[in-house]
Amino acid sequence: MGIESQWIWMDGELVPFADARVHVLAHTLHYGLGAFEGIRAYEQPDGRAGIWRLDEHIERLFDSLKMARMTPSCSREDIKRACLDVLTRNGFTEAYIRPLAFMGMGAMGLGARNNPVHMVVAAWKWGAYLGDEGMKNGVRLRTSSFSRNHPNAALSRAKIVGHYVNSIMARYEANDDGFEEALMLDHLGFVAEGTGENVFVIKGGLVKTPPVANILPGITRKTVMDILDHEGIPLKEQLFGRDAFYVAEEAFMCGTAAEVTPIASLDRRAVGEGRPGPMTQRIQQIYADGVRGRIDWLSEQITVAG
Repeated sequence: MGIESQWIWMDGELVPFADARVHVLAHTLHYGLGAFEGIRAYEQPDGRAGIWRLDEHIERLFDSLKMARMTPSCSREDIKRACLDVLTRNGFTEAYIRPLAFMGMGAMGLGARNNPVHMVVAAWKWGAYLGDEGMKNGVRLRTSSFSRNHPNAALSRAKIVGHYVNSIMARYEANDDGFEEALMLDHLGFVAEGTGENVFVIKGGLVKTPPVANILPGITRKTVMDILDHEGIPLKEQLFGRDAFYVAEEAFMCGTAAEVTPIASLDRRAVGEGRPGPMTQRIQQIYADGVRGRIDWLSEQITVAG
């Protein structure tokens, strides 16, 4: 599935897809200083597009820019309106939305700070990030040889463009070795996250997930935690090793792109029975219904376009 659309929002106006161009000397292209978000829109019961937790995503984008010492050229309301306009003008009822802020052409070098900051919002049709088979039957992971970026060497709470080279290397390695995804450990050897997903393990009715110390505080992660609380399922945020997956009864990954994806195995060791367990399936279904406006207590997180 391609990423084409008819319109992309750039610096305050909608432009045709083919005209959304960047100069080859744009600073971010060379050094990776930029920030982005991944947001999903889902068709609602009335047929309109609804964006899941839009305000939280925009707030995190602006937090990332603040941490990166980049001055946004647009307001939060501008980006919010752009997300809605891109959906409407492209006729999407379900789509993945990508806001991006990057430094354009001007001075070169690591000390350049006055280049223009461009802001973009694009959208495209995107299915299951880790594949329909993975959503149904679970994905196979391997523990990566690449450690998650050290929290004192990178901004762990920010979605910075250049940080994702770390994740790309881990994903390539896993894919080349025949796995769908990688599990990344932190500098101390504790479980951090996937290359673009947070992770949860389940045993004895208790759900565990790494704390926000060595990971990106995912918005889907927060949604899963809200679901667990609503359903009365105990959750503990704590550090743990990869072996927690080896003895877990169930495990899953979550993220805006990945949604709620079961984990079938890690390092060729089956998680539980090697297929999605009942608690994972329950969370997966509640999430899928919630983002589509079918659950009242979750519907308040939806911003409807049109």
